Amino acid sequence: MFIAMNRFQVKKGAETAFETVWATRESYLGSMPGFVEFHLLKGPEAEDHTLYSSHTSWVDKAAFEAWTRSEEFRRAHARADNRTGESLYLGHPKFEGFEVIQSERKAAAA
Repeated sequence: MFIAMNRFQVKKGAETAFETVWATRESYLGSMPGFVEFHLLKGPEAEDHTLYSSHTSWVDKAAFEAWTRSEEFRRAHARADNRTGESLYLGHPKFEGFEVIQSERKAAAA
């Protein structure tokens, strides 16, 4: 399994606009081979920003890389803009990719 994450430092006061961009986007993820799941995470607040992270899980790194080269990826990211014109971010998102080497799940309830 491969986990792809982007961390965003969203300017204070822009959280609602940022969340709206994500809530109204066309993702196309569900149609991609090897896609497992997506999460948008809201993290701690700092003086000047709130930390967010997008988190996708893939069956392997090759499936994620195929997504990044796909037409669906281009379409999804072409519409992932802020319509107010002002940047919602402090700096650029930071990508982090991880190969899963160990997992543990709760056993199903009896």
